[in-house]
Amino acid sequence: MREEKWVFFFGKGRAEGDASMRDLLGGKGANLHEMTRLGIPVPPGFTISTQACVYYLEKEGWPPGLENQVKEHMTRLEEVMGRGFGHKNHPLLVSVRSGARVSMPGMMDTILNLGLNDESVEGLALVTDNPRFAYDSYRRLLQMFGEVVRGIPHQRFEHQLEEVKRAGGLTQDVELTAQDLSEVIERYKEVFQREGASFPQEPWEQLREAIEAVFRSWNNERARTYRRIHDIPDHWGTAVNIQAMVFGNLGEDSGTGVCFTRNPATGEKGLFGEFLPNAQGEDVVAGIRTPLSISGLCEWMPQVYQELVDLAQLLERHYRDMQDMEFTIERGKLYILQTRSGKRTVRAAIRIAVEMVEEGIIDRATALLRVDPEQLRQILHPDIDPSAVYCVIAQGLPASPGAASGKAVFSAQEAEEWAARGEKVILVRQETSPEDIGGMDAAQGILTARGGITSHAAVVARGMGKCCVVGCDALIINEEEGYFLAEGVRINRGEIITLNGSTGEVIQGEVPLVEADPGPYFNRLMEWADSVRTLKVRANVDTPENAVLARKLGAEGIGLCRTEHMFFEKDRINVVREMILAETTQERKKALTQLLPMQKEDFKGIFRAMEGLPVTIRLLDPPLHEFLPKTLQEIEAFSRERGIPLEKVQEKVTRLHEFNPMLGLRGCRLGILFPEIYQMQVRAIFEAACELVKEGVDVRPEVMVPLVAHVKEMRILRDLIEKEALAVMKEQGVKVGYLIGTMIELPRAALTADEIAQEAEFFSFGTNDLTQTTLGISRDDAAKFLPQYVEMGIYSKNPFSCLEEEGVGQLIETGVVKGRNTRHNIKLGICGEHGGDPTSIRFCHRMGLDYVSCSPFRIPTARLAAAQARVREDLMKWEEEAA
Repeated sequence: MREEKWVFFFGKGRAEGDASMRDLLGGKGANLHEMTRLGIPVPPGFTISTQACVYYLEKEGWPPGLENQVKEHMTRLEEVMGRGFGHKNHPLLVSVRSGARVSMPGMMDTILNLGLNDESVEGLALVTDNPRFAYDSYRRLLQMFGEVVRGIPHQRFEHQLEEVKRAGGLTQDVELTAQDLSEVIERYKEVFQREGASFPQEPWEQLREAIEAVFRSWNNERARTYRRIHDIPDHWGTAVNIQAMVFGNLGEDSGTGVCFTRNPATGEKGLFGEFLPNAQGEDVVAGIRTPLSISGLCEWMPQVYQELVDLAQLLERHYRDMQDMEFTIERGKLYILQTRSGKRTVRAAIRIAVEMVEEGIIDRATALLRVDPEQLRQILHPDIDPSAVYCVIAQGLPASPGAASGKAVFSAQEAEEWAARGEKVILVRQETSPEDIGGMDAAQGILTARGGITSHAAVVARGMGKCCVVGCDALIINEEEGYFLAEGVRINRGEIITLNGSTGEVIQGEVPLVEADPGPYFNRLMEWADSVRTLKVRANVDTPENAVLARKLGAEGIGLCRTEHMFFEKDRINVVREMILAETTQERKKALTQLLPMQKEDFKGIFRAMEGLPVTIRLLDPPLHEFLPKTLQEIEAFSRERGIPLEKVQEKVTRLHEFNPMLGLRGCRLGILFPEIYQMQVRAIFEAACELVKEGVDVRPEVMVPLVAHVKEMRILRDLIEKEALAVMKEQGVKVGYLIGTMIELPRAALTADEIAQEAEFFSFGTNDLTQTTLGISRDDAAKFLPQYVEMGIYSKNPFSCLEEEGVGQLIETGVVKGRNTRHNIKLGICGEHGGDPTSIRFCHRMGLDYVSCSPFRIPTARLAAAQARVREDLMKWEEEAA
């Protein structure tokens, strides 16, 4: 039986692997093999596959044959290098490095100078005629092995090093003499003894333990956290690269550095990076010494610098992407230790993608795939100045991106009052309710102790483009006395805090911000995206101002206008409450008559901003009790202002209370039991539309009925809408084209979509409620357990952030198929929070939806994600045809 191959050699221009084998060899290993094939000066070595790591972690032991293969390849490496691993006079030293299939910089472990011991360090000193170099290499091995393999805290070693420097009046490591380093070595050995650990003198034992430590580092806490943040599967494992050491710490003709082929912050073309003379690689990345700009290498070693520039250009052209390279110079000879696609800011990613198209390196489709759609929001909002130093006092969930500073206030009323006199405020609440809308609008940002990323605060803040942090359960808020505590820090009313809505950080004091400026490269990329995508992108907006913003950001209509948000404005809320408290239809109509002109003006502003584009208006959805005053103080104030007996208000509040309002008297049920409410809203829509048509404005209203579960509900309300619309058009002497449709947000609606499509001309999948009703999870309470569910793998992602395809997705697919079977030209869209999530957008593309709708600042994200979905679909078709 043939033994499985676990180890792959590279060196002297030959390699057993190449760039296509990154799943097996990891990104670092695959690139080392590829560079070797290209003839680039790479120190030789061999790669242990990711499969060996997976086997080791599952079986808690080496796979059969691995040990023999490692020894065979070490023998081959010894022959290439002309040195012996463990040889006391001519020792071969190796590095042992991790390398996952995607770059995870700094997340896993590395050990350098492996193979040294008490005997071979003396041989190394003789053969190099450099005792200081030999002892420096040995003390580095002792420290790295102690930290990585034995788990000895870094500070234990650093303390001993600093003591030796202090005794000699030294400040820099490079000032240590050979004698000093010999003392450091002895002190390091004592650290091992005090920690009850040992350092193996046998090189093969060092190698075996180092390999196992790198395997185990795949599951260290920082690696697991990084994978969770970046959606990297846990089952991939890491490769291990064992490579002959080259030394940048041999003297003043040696050095080490890191460089990028383009600036990773701005995207500007040209070599960018740092180097250190007489140093090893970790000195640069660990900040042990202050490195020099890469331009200084040109003065120090001009020939080496030019060779580095040439290799950088070659590698960038070969990999067709900006490269992050590590290099070492050993006695004037340049070696490339690794190359990978460089991490970059979103601003740099956009510029690099566009300029590489212009340079003929990549095509437009590749450029579109090079930018992470989620990151686009970073350049549309003010952000914290990268150079700022600040104190984080709490961590919540990043609900709406950007950053904001302001004085802490603890009620919506305070926020409005303080903002009215020119103060910048941050609204701090346990949780927000629809009644807080005025204060949320007035505030620079919103901070809540409760709620998840699809809670009321999060949804509304995203719609407004406000910075928002939610679910910050470390906060202890005392709204009455006006302060909150966070990890022992007290913030009083009026004290300044800063929120980072992109990271969820709550920061004490004011932090410098940088303004958003997408720039010309962003516009070019968006033009390319729009030319490719088939999915339209609409906006979820409720005000004319946000409609203007949405259109500026590329919205092709409004997919969701929530009419209830208009009711919470200061001049309307009490009129709405009078309507709710009315005991007769006549009393209710009287209050609705006052609301009619207000709603009409809202709709006119939105229609005007969206001229020529469809505007989907959802009729009143939330339960009526949400509009009523909550506290006794609010009830008493309303009673006095409107002259309504206190007892009557209290009795109505009690009567309208529901145990589960999400599934209670709301949505279309309100329109059926209180038809005059929907009649007023429909009249306002069509009066606004008719008046604008007379002005020559192209208006395209779509009336959406919420929470339909049964075709009979849809039939009743379609009749109501049509009658009111026709009556208004007859009165105005104007015809307006319009559509009537519904939100599919209940499982029954999806399952009977063929029946509902008889009455509905469009479906908009309301995935927020569809997720709640399908999974039986309240989005406002989910933060208490969903993170643990995701951590445990029950759900791969938060289903309120990323569409849960196996359950909710099946219902959407059912609704799509059944809806089109009945009405082949039915318009289909999605208007939940998932409409701005790139993964969910890919699903919508596959389902053949016509559009997605999302909050304004997610529109560029959706535009790019829709383009990427189309590009990936075309690539899959091309690959299938090629196969």
